[in-house]
This record gives sequence, structure tokens and C-alpha cells, in this order.
Amino acid sequence: MASGIRDKVAVIGMGCSKFGERWDAGPDDLMVEAYLEAMGDAGVEPTQLDAAWFSTHVDEFGTGKGGTPLSIALRLPNIAVTRVENFCASGSEAFRGAVYAVAAGAADIALAVGVEKLKDTGYGGLPVANAGTLIPQTAPNGSAPGNFAQLASAYRAKHGVSKEDLKRAIAHVSVKSHANGAKNRKAHLQKAVTEEQVLNAPMIAEPLGLFDCCGVSDGAAAAIVTTPEIARSLGKTDLVTVKALQLSVSNGYESQFNAWDGSYFHTARIAAKKAYREAGIENPRKQISMMEVHDCFSITELVTMEDLFISEEGKGWRDVMDGFYDADGGVPCQIDGGLKCFGHPIGASGLRMLYEMYLQLQGRAGERQLANPVFGMTHNLGGSPSTNVCSVAIVGREGA
Repeated sequence: MASGIRDKVAVIGMGCSKFGERWDAGPDDLMVEAYLEAMGDAGVEPTQLDAAWFSTHVDEFGTGKGGTPLSIALRLPNIAVTRVENFCASGSEAFRGAVYAVAAGAADIALAVGVEKLKDTGYGGLPVANAGTLIPQTAPNGSAPGNFAQLASAYRAKHGVSKEDLKRAIAHVSVKSHANGAKNRKAHLQKAVTEEQVLNAPMIAEPLGLFDCCGVSDGAAAAIVTTPEIARSLGKTDLVTVKALQLSVSNGYESQFNAWDGSYFHTARIAAKKAYREAGIENPRKQISMMEVHDCFSITELVTMEDLFISEEGKGWRDVMDGFYDADGGVPCQIDGGLKCFGHPIGASGLRMLYEMYLQLQGRAGERQLANPVFGMTHNLGGSPSTNVCSVAIVGREGA
């Protein structure tokens, strides 16, 4: 019977490009930027890489869905490159491929790279599919802010939260993340905001204002993984190991049946339960040291706190207002600024989240550094509230 991958894989190197409006760089430049940092951090040579996983959502290379753009940009030594895409969880999917290859013994050292160049699309939001004959009949219509605003309405109605209380809670989510992002030189947005600014910003989709929506940006991130034994043979100490990695994909339950009430993410709860079981975590509110979650909108982060079983159902907004998820709170969330400050280059976001957890666990996060973190969790959500995929990863100190 499968026992999971706990402590079978170590992260020995990570890299992250500067995120933002990178008019100075193409997607290949961004990948090289993240890759060189990761390789320097790992202290390995390209000839030591056995395989790579490459995530990107938009075909900005004009090559279809092949792996050649990564291999050519990095001049990889003709190793296998697998290109993956899983909505907004694409970066986490690349990491999952590399981790599973090492855990299975198919590769000694594997690389995961995610990239997206969205500012060049000329579109202000996330790219959408071209409407064909069947798309209007089969795909949910409406904007991303509109879809997630409905999540806010459903949450408020189910739990009896006043409109004013919910608005202030999601405003605090944004204020907290911007305060963290102001300390991160790689973030797209590096300026703190006040609650008054958030509440008085232009409305995008009630109750989501301008500061409640993450931006669009360009960026790349990379990870290099191997076994703990190989890591130690390379001179690595104080290892960061993978404790759990779980993916849950919607099967239509939310959008095609009446049981789902629209106030939570069904897949997130499933992935979280499996991840905790794999990692041996019994009390996540006490054991998880920090989190990076998919804050595409501030309401998404708030609801996710409950879906990950950190906050009790219906009480996440109170924990937010009490500062439980602030940098000095019980479980700091988005300590690097999150999607709110980095934007969301789709193929890179999952790996960017892991990059911050990795730095924190190694004590290398600079002025953002938390005191003695043990477990870090990342959460990626792709699609809409009614049809989505969710990836949950837990990394931590070896032996913890």
C-alpha cells in the first residue's frame, strides 16, 4: 500500500526571478534568471540533472506544448523535459513531477521550472480562451472577479457575516500582504497600503475592490530536488525535505450537483486532508509554521484558511481580523507578499510560493525571516470556485 513521499525528497536549490512588468526580458530570460540562482544554490552542474519538468499556461513560445523552450533556453544536456499545465496550479504540477521522479528512483537530481510572460498579451487580466462553437455552451461565463465575488456572497450568507465585517476582513488580508511585500525586493508591488485605501478603492466586483484583486505580471521560479542521501553527499546540511504533495481535481460535483453551496473550495479540503495525513500532521493550526496560499482575490485567501483547517468553519474572518495570519501572528500567511504583491504569472506561482518556504526554513529570508519555522505549506488553486484543481504541498526540516 502506498505510504507517500514524506522525507524521501530534499530541495537543494531554488531560484526566483524578479516579478513585475518585465519588458526587459522574454520568457527565456526569466527562466535563465531563476535557473542560474537555483543551480548556484544547489551547487550542481547541468550534467548532473537527470530530467526536468516545465510549467507554463500560455503558449508564449509558439511551439505548442513541447518541452524544447526550456531545454533550449537553459542549454540542458539533452535530458528529458516534460511540459505540464494545470491551470493556476501549473508551477506546483512541475514540482510534483520532479519530486515524484526522485521519490520513485527514476532520477537522482531533477529540475522544475515555471514561467509566464503575461504583460505582453496586451490583456489586463488573466488570458481567456478564444470563444469557439462549443465554449459559450460548456464553459462558465463571467469574469474572474465576478466568479470570486460570488464566493464572498455565498460565504457571507452561509455564516451570517455582515457586509461591513466581511469587507473589513478582506481589506485586512490585502493590508497584511502589502506590508509583507514591501519587504521583498523580488515582488512586483512593494508598497504598503492602509485599510482606508483598500476600502475606498474603485469597486471591481462587489465586495472586491481594486486592492482585493491580485495583479498580472511576468516571472519565473525554479527548484532542484534530489534524495536526502545524495544531498548529504553534496555537502548539504539542515535539509529541507518534502513532507507531502497532494492534488485534487474537481469532478463536476460543485457545478453539476446541488450539494455544494458555493461558500468554500471542495478540492482544497480534500487535498489538505490527504496532505496532512501524508505529512503526519494532526493539528495544522498548531503545527504549520507558515503558509503561502492562492490569494488571487482576498476573499479566496480568507476562505482558504478554513478549507485548510487552520480556522474553524465560519470563523476565518475573525482570525484574520485578530491578526492570526499577520507576520507576527499564529500562522503567518503570504509572508513574501503573496500573489497580491507578486502578481500571478500562472506557470511560476506555485514554485514562487515554495521558494519563500524554502528560504524561511533555511533562515535566509532577510527582514521577512520568521523565528524558527518547522513546517511550511503552499496552496495553489486553479480555475473558478465551481470548477477547479487544488494542489497542497508541505515542506519542512528533515526529521520534523
